[in-house]
Amino acid sequence: MQLLTTAEQMQQFDRVAIGTYSIPGIILMENAGRAFVDILEKHTGSLSGKQVVVVCGKGNNGGDGFVIARHLSNRGASVHVVLLGKRSDVKGDAKANLLILLKMIASKHSGIALHEVGSVKMLEKVMRALPPSPAVVVDAIFGTGFSGSVRSPYTEAIEWINTRQAFVAAVDIPSGANASTGVVENVAVRASLTVTMGLAKIGHYVGEGKVHSGTVEVAEISIPRFVFSVKKNPTYRVHTEDVRQVLPQRPHTAHKYSVGKVLVLAGSRNLTGAPFMTAVSAMKAGAGAVILAVPKTIHPSLIRKVTEVMITPLEETDEGTISLQAMEKIQERLRWADVVALGPGLSQNLETRQLVHALVPSIVQPLVLDADGLGMMAYNISLLKKRHFPTIITPHVGELHLLTRLDRDLIERERVEVARTQAKNLHSVLVLKGSPTITGTPEGRAYMNSTGNPGMATAGSGDVLTGVISSFLAQGMMPEEAAWAGVFVHGLAGDIAAKKFGQRSLMALDIMDAIPAALQAIEAA
Repeated sequence: MQLLTTAEQMQQFDRVAIGTYSIPGIILMENAGRAFVDILEKHTGSLSGKQVVVVCGKGNNGGDGFVIARHLSNRGASVHVVLLGKRSDVKGDAKANLLILLKMIASKHSGIALHEVGSVKMLEKVMRALPPSPAVVVDAIFGTGFSGSVRSPYTEAIEWINTRQAFVAAVDIPSGANASTGVVENVAVRASLTVTMGLAKIGHYVGEGKVHSGTVEVAEISIPRFVFSVKKNPTYRVHTEDVRQVLPQRPHTAHKYSVGKVLVLAGSRNLTGAPFMTAVSAMKAGAGAVILAVPKTIHPSLIRKVTEVMITPLEETDEGTISLQAMEKIQERLRWADVVALGPGLSQNLETRQLVHALVPSIVQPLVLDADGLGMMAYNISLLKKRHFPTIITPHVGELHLLTRLDRDLIERERVEVARTQAKNLHSVLVLKGSPTITGTPEGRAYMNSTGNPGMATAGSGDVLTGVISSFLAQGMMPEEAAWAGVFVHGLAGDIAAKKFGQRSLMALDIMDAIPAALQAIEAA
């Protein structure tokens, strides 16, 4: 599984490589610069004869830029280096590489020009002297240590980069983006390619950082792999092989009741699609048997829609929602089930809420809570926190706001840390839906999804996800595995469906129907 880091964690890895294993920082810088150019050339083709502008800051990211300029020159490029600061501002390993660059320039054979920028006025003059249409612009301004807002003259430099009709490549992280959160406060480089050193950073894949990073490639710079170990609160990005390894294998002796029995408690008079999609998705994801328990009013219409799912009619309220009088029949079905999915389409009827509040503490099976089930928990959050059996909750930002009262913008801006901390607070595996979906665990692990597309922001998509996760859980997967693997499969089904129908026209039923193809693709990988 791909480990992602925060800026602070990566800085610690650098310190360990330099301090404990005596790898000089200047060697790491050299390796970073050369690896960057190798990867850049893979994306752009030969750099010989091309005009390249390398925009450098005063720190180590700028030092990487000086190394990059040297290797670009060696490959025949015509290189303009813009230093946003004075030569005297550059220190340490970056200074050593600047001095090498200056000696190359002094030789008059390097094809490198250096432009120093000490003010906005000077930057404007330098910009006029630069090639108006370079083939490549390299962003080596800030690096992973940056946070906050970009200030002048860096703002103007980034805006200049973003207005070039060029292939833009960022060193480590697009300047202006926070490597730990992906937050862009005011302006950031829009890169076609980001080459990051050692490990990818969380900020490459969340928030505006994802939009600005373009294609992300990781460069190996000779830090020993065993140094990259995060013992507390690790963050992983989930890929096909990770899911393939945890998908349950059916024995030859399998029968329908041995490979997962899911009870879906869902639906109301005006919300019939949600229970249908949850139940059928659970079947398509591999559950052996599914019982869908719904208000009796909608029982006849669902009977006509589904064949494989068993449907149980329940006593209902005047509003056509599940009634307290249904408790006994629900308890009977609970004794049958391996897993319970609760919430899609239940409504927020008061009596139904009372039923759910009485029911949740009595469910000893693993429980998947979604949609209206989460809304009902917001009225008595202690019921969730006090559960002693595995629980998976699948809120979007608005639902998590109701459960926690956290600010919606905060949840969106810091979705990885919020998913991690609130999973612990709510004593549940927490699937925070969005872009990207993050699965947090009470133990502090976080899993970032790598599938899915904007077309999946459509009514019913979450009901399909609930069915997939419930199915995996019923088939014997551990709760956190069922959650992040379910999210991946759901996203991949959405990607497959989008190729057929396009993102704009994508519907939840399209995602549901693509679940088998998604599972086949994973198993064949």
